[in-house]
Amino acid sequence: MGMDLVVLEEIKRLKYRYLRGVDLKLWDEVADTFTADATANYGTHAVGGNGKQFEGRDAIVGFLTQSLGNGIITVHHAAQPEIDVDGDTATGRWSFTDRVIVPDHKVIIEGAAFYEDTYRRESDGVWRMSHIGYVRTYESMTSFDAIPGFKLIANRWAVPA
Repeated sequence: MGMDLVVLEEIKRLKYRYLRGVDLKLWDEVADTFTADATANYGTHAVGGNGKQFEGRDAIVGFLTQSLGNGIITVHHAAQPEIDVDGDTATGRWSFTDRVIVPDHKVIIEGAAFYEDTYRRESDGVWRMSHIGYVRTYESMTSFDAIPGFKLIANRWAVPA
């Protein structure tokens, strides 16, 4: 079976665009990385308890905007993609790590997970995520106070003045 390297690159760029959009809070760009009927399962999370499941692009982007807006700083890294393409659909598994800094609560949350995503090439020729999901392998939380000399400097969009 021959792998279409261009398709693999398009799917990688889709994932990277999603992660960059989330970290820079570019919600319109994030929305465009999903199909209208996309689903999401954002694993377990120290802040929220049980997994959060959403149906539809608007619900997914609404959740992200609400939970990661308002001065919360995020850093997401995804790597080691294992992507399988079948015509106009594909699946992808990614190792990912993230750091979430919540200045209002003076905590840093770090974790790792494996994404299990599905993708669809739509009628405009663009690949979008039809499902995004992950299950945590670990999560840790540290208080600013536990880090001697900790000082936070961040972009204006990330920390309210």
